[in-house]
Amino acid sequence: MQALTIWPSATEFPHSCLELELHSLCSSVKLGERRKRLNLCDISCYFSSYFRGFRSGACELKLKCLYLGSRSAIDALYTTKKDSVGAAFALTWALDEPTVGEDDGKEENEVSEDIGGVKFANVDRNGGDDEKRVSVDLAEKVQNGNNRRINEENVSSEEIGSVEFANVDRNGGDDEGKKGSVDVAEKVQNGNNRRINVRALAWRLHLSKTADDVGEVLKKEEELLPLQVYSTIIRGFGKEKKLDSAVALYEWLKRKSKEEAGSSIGPNLFIYNSVLGAVKEAGKFDVVEDILNDMSVAGVNPNVVTCNTLMGIYIEEGRETEALQLFEDMPSRGVSPSPASYSTVLFGYRRLEDGFGALAFFVEARDKYEKGEIGRYDGEEGWDHEFPKLENFTIRICYQVMRRWLVKSENLSTDVLRLLQEMDKAGLRHGREEHERLIWACTREEHCVVAKELYARLREMGNEISLSVCNHLIWLLGKAKKWWAALEIYEDLLDKGPEPNHMSYELIVSHFNILLDAARKKGIWRWGVRLVNKMEEKGLKPGTREWNSVLVACSKASETSAAIQIFKRMVEQGEKPTIVSYGALLSALEKGKLYDEALQVWKHMLKVGVEPNLYAYTIMASIYAGQGKFDIVDSVIKEMATVGVDPTVVTFNAIISSCARKDHEGEAYEWFQRMKLQSIKPNEVTYEMLIEALAKDGKPRLAYELHLRALNEGLVLSAKAYDAVIQSSQLYGATIDVANLGPRPPERKKKVQIRKNLSEFSKIADVPRRSKPFVRAEIGASHESEEELHRNV
Repeated sequence: MQALTIWPSATEFPHSCLELELHSLCSSVKLGERRKRLNLCDISCYFSSYFRGFRSGACELKLKCLYLGSRSAIDALYTTKKDSVGAAFALTWALDEPTVGEDDGKEENEVSEDIGGVKFANVDRNGGDDEKRVSVDLAEKVQNGNNRRINEENVSSEEIGSVEFANVDRNGGDDEGKKGSVDVAEKVQNGNNRRINVRALAWRLHLSKTADDVGEVLKKEEELLPLQVYSTIIRGFGKEKKLDSAVALYEWLKRKSKEEAGSSIGPNLFIYNSVLGAVKEAGKFDVVEDILNDMSVAGVNPNVVTCNTLMGIYIEEGRETEALQLFEDMPSRGVSPSPASYSTVLFGYRRLEDGFGALAFFVEARDKYEKGEIGRYDGEEGWDHEFPKLENFTIRICYQVMRRWLVKSENLSTDVLRLLQEMDKAGLRHGREEHERLIWACTREEHCVVAKELYARLREMGNEISLSVCNHLIWLLGKAKKWWAALEIYEDLLDKGPEPNHMSYELIVSHFNILLDAARKKGIWRWGVRLVNKMEEKGLKPGTREWNSVLVACSKASETSAAIQIFKRMVEQGEKPTIVSYGALLSALEKGKLYDEALQVWKHMLKVGVEPNLYAYTIMASIYAGQGKFDIVDSVIKEMATVGVDPTVVTFNAIISSCARKDHEGEAYEWFQRMKLQSIKPNEVTYEMLIEALAKDGKPRLAYELHLRALNEGLVLSAKAYDAVIQSSQLYGATIDVANLGPRPPERKKKVQIRKNLSEFSKIADVPRRSKPFVRAEIGASHESEEELHRNV
């Protein structure tokens, strides 16, 4: 039998007699290794000159051995020169059995002298355990710590000569400058040692599409190679997505086993696993059923690696249910699941987006593990190391599934909360990062309940929380119109940290503006006052926009005194009033009939250089009309034309309304005529106010004619104007045709209701109702009264 040295590629290491633990960070679940009750030692050898083709630079190969001999032999191994260590390693490799299909108990090339025996288990990369053992005599004698002789009793007395390890690049060329030679003192029995460059052989086979192509390449080989070479090449083809070449080599092996009856060359369990692994890597699953059929015909029973690979293939094909069923059937097939099997099932639940299924599966597995039903056979102590990894993997899957639920179009917030509760019951620990990622996935209004629950959990863990997450939560609550809840988050930032930044400030101020705008539009001035007080309490300085919203709300509610106080506070806080501020104050003073104060505000506005707008001019015209100073009203209209502000129907309506309230019906009708002269078309308000004034002044016929004119213009007047015409004609005995007026219009609902309580706004802003009535002192609240105000809120 000729001894062979097998040289691996840069990415694959063939199955040899050595158990090479290549420590990798890519695998999340590593199978447990068998340990005997013997002295264990770890030997770390650095073969920088001999393994440059395997990895660039020095490569650490950790050889885990079962040491049965003296400690001195191992110490000698550490102190031996590189050439001696390389020779021992090469000889051990050369003495490995060329085939895998023989009986497990058989040992070849045993050393007769029992100086120091070392057993190496060949562990399949996918978890399969090659039970072949090779006993190698490490040393007969160590001289000066440098030389090491190989026992000659079971080997030939001829010299082995030189064993060369050549580094082959990806194109199959030899790197002549990086050859290492090992001078060994003996030669293997009945033959010369030769090398096999696996990478170069794979390069010659990578274009093969059929078994005939493979035969053409391999016919140059003097003899058949070990099956480890073929399995290594097949796996390499899978990683390179060259499934045709892998299948061609597999088909050639099948043909070879049929052509040479009794030959040890042919597909075995490891070859089948390698082909299935290549299929999974390439992502082409058409040949899976054919391979399984070949295994069945050959009488090869699948092992745990086969089942794990099949489950992975089923999951990639979208057949997750079949993968889960295969796991359930593994015990009935005589296969004991490994940690990799459990992780594959968990990944299947991830693909199904079934967080509850993954959690229930893990809880069941944990119960079995604690009872000793799994992970306690054949010395599988590795489960103690692997089970925490499965727990972490389960937590990751549950959070990934919850994130997937949150990005779906349908509302699955309830499912997310339920899964969180189930994880709590199962005792799975939660991390801050996972909670924050879930909050980032909350982007819709219905996600607020989930986001608030996660935020509460984060605060319970401690005050360490990302500021960006808090800002995102403030934005989300504002989007869902939960402005008061957003304010609570901001309060936590002030009290517990982290310190809010400019983004936090802008977000919360925008929420206050939304609330203030709602209070302004609905005339809920009390909430406007309370909101600006709340802003000052939390260190947020109200700007001009916020103060103007409160002023307009006070004006709409005809709260003159409140408007005055708010205007004063605005100036005291250093905010410069705008034309909107002055207009709201003038309107409030006009409604409160404080005409002298309104004139003072008007003069102050002009003094500070604020130019009046149409709204301010209209208010002043209404004030002068209410005072009966119609000459000044006329001058205001002329000034508007001078500065380029054209009066509108609103301006004339204000003047007519003021005249009507002060019983100046004649002047009201005169301004109505001037309105027509300026080509300003009257609206419903104009006709209604004028009709009511004329009817009250004892001019029912004129009121009747104006009502008919409005109907002819297509306007729909209110029931109040209709009743005024009827009652005035009856009172003063005027003859009118009521039929021309048409049916009585229905009653109109008021558009703006001045609310005397805060219940409506509490509903709008999603805040609790006040238990105490509004206190007038809140209008001029200072910093000293903020604490009491906060308690009331």
